[in-house]
Amino acid sequence: MPRYALLVEYDGRPFSGWQRQTDQPSVQGAIEAALAQLEPRAHTIAAAGRTDTGVHGRGQVAHCDMDKDWDAFRLSEALNYHLKPAPVAIRAAKRVADDWHARFSAMERRYLFRLLMRRAPETLETGQVWRVNHQLDVEAMRAGAEHLIGLHDFTTFRSVVCQAKSPVKTMDEIAITRVEGPAGPEIQFRLRARSFLHNQVRSIVGTLERVGAGSWAPEDVKTALKARDRAACGPVCPPQGLYLMGVGYPDDPFAQQP
Repeated sequence: MPRYALLVEYDGRPFSGWQRQTDQPSVQGAIEAALAQLEPRAHTIAAAGRTDTGVHGRGQVAHCDMDKDWDAFRLSEALNYHLKPAPVAIRAAKRVADDWHARFSAMERRYLFRLLMRRAPETLETGQVWRVNHQLDVEAMRAGAEHLIGLHDFTTFRSVVCQAKSPVKTMDEIAITRVEGPAGPEIQFRLRARSFLHNQVRSIVGTLERVGAGSWAPEDVKTALKARDRAACGPVCPPQGLYLMGVGYPDDPFAQQP
């Protein structure tokens, strides 16, 4: 059965997350239903990351196995036709080796979190950003984030329902920048690691927001990390504003994709 990698973009708002649910809409379920329109049978796809309810994907990667030897471009076009009107798009499809796996072949995941700073409610950005009505100290947040770089036990920043075998992860990068977005000033957090724990990004961003607001000192992040206790974590920020931006592979099928 030919295997294809899919580069997937989606608005997470209408979905209960990536993973297929029996009674709730999911991104995986939408794509598998579209695949069944092309080859009528049960389809099971795998993805690089199982994003939660309300989390968006700009560079999610999944793979599917087909009976027919599809031209990759025609496969992506056909899937996009059958995905309508769901807010899911196959940006590209590529033929890959039979043993290539969207999750297990991945070497890194990259996330973006957008935090909008303004008092007025967001309108055009609803569901796309987390709005706070106060200013944040970027330098303080950067100082707090420094304590999270490298190999650590991230139990504090892990959901109690996380199914990962170990809380030990290596955080390769947390870049924090202030930008002038279309709706006002944003703080953008870009996080990069081989893999993440459940709710790890949202737990980190929510904690760093407290640092930026002055409620926590940067050193408090180190104390929370060392506690290895979920109760020591700051607030977990909401899912809107979180995007899976990209996935890295040793031989990346979408390396040249704009």
